[in-house]
Amino acid sequence: MLKQRLITALILLPLVLAAVWYAPLPWLYLLFAAVALLAAREWTALMGVSRGSLRALYLLASAALLAGAWFARAQWIWFAGAAVLWWLVAAALLPGFPGNLERWRPNAWWLGALGQLLWVPAVTSLAMLRAMPDGALRLAYVLALVWAADVGAYLAGRSFGRRKLAPNISPGKTREGLYGGLLLCALWAAIAGSYVFAVGDLRSLVLIVVLSLAAAALSVVGDLTLSMFKRRSGVKDSGALLPGHGGVLDRADSLLAAAPAMALGLRWLHG
Repeated sequence: MLKQRLITALILLPLVLAAVWYAPLPWLYLLFAAVALLAAREWTALMGVSRGSLRALYLLASAALLAGAWFARAQWIWFAGAAVLWWLVAAALLPGFPGNLERWRPNAWWLGALGQLLWVPAVTSLAMLRAMPDGALRLAYVLALVWAADVGAYLAGRSFGRRKLAPNISPGKTREGLYGGLLLCALWAAIAGSYVFAVGDLRSLVLIVVLSLAAAALSVVGDLTLSMFKRRSGVKDSGALLPGHGGVLDRADSLLAAAPAMALGLRWLHG
């Protein structure tokens, strides 16, 4: 499994970085939207939609919303804000699983609407980051931040993990892993953030580190939230498109939450 994960990552990483660095914004948005549609297809299974016609209709609606969002660029900041609000609500839902969803029993219509809130703001937030000054650097920074949270959690969890973080959702995750991931993110923010954001004083550096840690914490919420819905549906992975990783949602769940948080925070910090 680990070998497959590494091979897949080594193939995808150069392609992703090349797109981030060299693709014009419209083409990059189109690429992100295409990935979002793959995620939408996986989400229909979590919704319990099995009929091909309904799945196609949902994908068509997703494509229409993503296309409309491109032409609503002045509103992207509001998309990011709505997504951050949802992820804060999701953080409050996690400790109550599975009883919360058993009482709530969200139907396919509700889950369908939630799906759009997952990926439309994420795609627009990634595009918003790329459209900022030094956008390629900023976008690469955010991607690396999410990877740092994942790698730090894996290493710390394997070495020191004792206390479960969310045993009813993801039994393998530990509090020690969470702390290790946040520590690595703090180091990344302090070192890389000072260069990427041209930090000139201690106050600005502290703000970048705090924002990065907030985004990293929400990335964990994104991971756990998708795991919560997968457990509700009785599946381990959202798909099998990426060998060793599962589906697109399995790989992008953390980024869905971190990208809007970073885009919103950077817009707030820099106007």
